[in-house]
Amino acid sequence: MGNEALSAGAVARRLGVAVTTLRTWHQRYGLGPSEHVPGHHRRYAPSDLARLEIMRRLTAQGVPPAEAARWARRAPEVSTTEPLAVPERPRVSTSRDGGGFTLPVGRAGPAARGLARAAMRLDSAAMCESIEAAIATDGVIATWDGMLRPVLAAIGERHAATAGLIEVEHLVSRCVSEAFARAARRNQAAGPPRILLSCADEEQHSLPLEALGAALAEAGVTYRMLGARVPVEALTEAISRTGPAAVVIWSHSRATADPVQLVTLLTVPRRPLLVLAAGPGWRADALPAGVVRPTDLTEAVSLALAVRDSLEQSTAD
Repeated sequence: MGNEALSAGAVARRLGVAVTTLRTWHQRYGLGPSEHVPGHHRRYAPSDLARLEIMRRLTAQGVPPAEAARWARRAPEVSTTEPLAVPERPRVSTSRDGGGFTLPVGRAGPAARGLARAAMRLDSAAMCESIEAAIATDGVIATWDGMLRPVLAAIGERHAATAGLIEVEHLVSRCVSEAFARAARRNQAAGPPRILLSCADEEQHSLPLEALGAALAEAGVTYRMLGARVPVEALTEAISRTGPAAVVIWSHSRATADPVQLVTLLTVPRRPLLVLAAGPGWRADALPAGVVRPTDLTEAVSLALAVRDSLEQSTAD
């Protein structure tokens, strides 16, 4: 970070706490920002961030906040050549196949690490705050790729190894869904929906589809979301009733990626201009002719934009 001074929102994202928590620590324990430029809000210096990191780490280990704050305030008085001594607390494993209070997010940035810490504390306020701040600053696609996917993948890996963290996965999923829903409402464009979004039959993993919906809204593309576990009969009925220009059908696993669903979509009376088979469940070599498999969220949005623009051009002509 160097000598960079940070806003309260940036510090909250790095630490994985809510901005309201930072305000409480400032008001009650004096752990606030020290840098001040006339006419601007105070900002957190590197030394402030170091004290807050100690505060966060100790409270996460069960140290009472007042006691943790006393240790955190000592930080500037300690020699830079000596580590700060802190109370010994029971330690737990933080490896990829164990329990613990951390999640490995690889090379993901500070925002993902902060979200992972908040997730393990089940701090929904901090999670919602950091996700919405990232969407507002970086956009839906960058937030999904750089912040949310690494954390969701880490939770999945830990669950596969331990059968645990179900409560973490559920709470994180809810926070992500709420953030995408708010972003979609905020950016909702006028006009008839052009894109129909649906999970494959029996597919329950809908978060990537919700990310696509929020990204489409951000790009000004109108859409309808059918959500999880849509039988192909219900999907074809929705196509017949709404006449979308494109249909996206999401599959997370091979178990739900039956190509017959795609063939059926290509034979409906009001066949869409484009059928997208999205998600890792679909095998590229098993897709019927006329179906496109986008490689990522960016490509899916680009294809949707192309279909919308083509439709608007043909209408204008």
